[in-house]
Amino acid sequence: MQKGENTRKHIIAKSAELFNQRGYAGSSLSDITKLTGIKKGGIYRYFASKDEIAVEAFHYAGGIVNQSISEAMEQETTAMGRLLSFLRVYANVVEAPPFAGGCPLLNLATESDDSHPLLRDKAHQGMERTLGAMKQIISEGMESGEFKAGLDVDALATFTLSVMEGGIMLSKLEGDNRHIQMNIESLTTYLQGMCMRTS
Repeated sequence: MQKGENTRKHIIAKSAELFNQRGYAGSSLSDITKLTGIKKGGIYRYFASKDEIAVEAFHYAGGIVNQSISEAMEQETTAMGRLLSFLRVYANVVEAPPFAGGCPLLNLATESDDSHPLLRDKAHQGMERTLGAMKQIISEGMESGEFKAGLDVDALATFTLSVMEGGIMLSKLEGDNRHIQMNIESLTTYLQGMCMRTS
């Protein structure tokens, strides 16, 4: 049983890297067999379809990214610092992203769109979880008096995620980290304006 579980995890981990770098449509079952060293019959022993592998792979990749963000947040003492952690883990997205291929959420959302309902639904769930985590940080910042009262929590979370994903996309496209790094600087300045002034 332990060997079987390890094999399943191996398939998921390797497939996650493949999908995040080549995309779902650009990755075939043959690619998965080559990467894992497991024949198709072996793959089908653990998964009913490529879709099932893709869903598990997305969860796996997202879990690794979330762990990186959580570890970055642990180093922060302010709500603003924790919010910026989402972007800072991608500060070197071109050479050293938290997961090979960049942001799993961005990659899946861009590829699936309306063409693949199952994967689109998983991307949407990932977006909602990320926005939810950001909203909680913003709300905690308001409750502690760090952020100004009356902020539109939903709007600020959406803005933060948009700045993050836009910076990642532009940096990946150009092959230069300057876009995500400029967005980190710009968001930092913007959030400073949302903070209470203390004398």
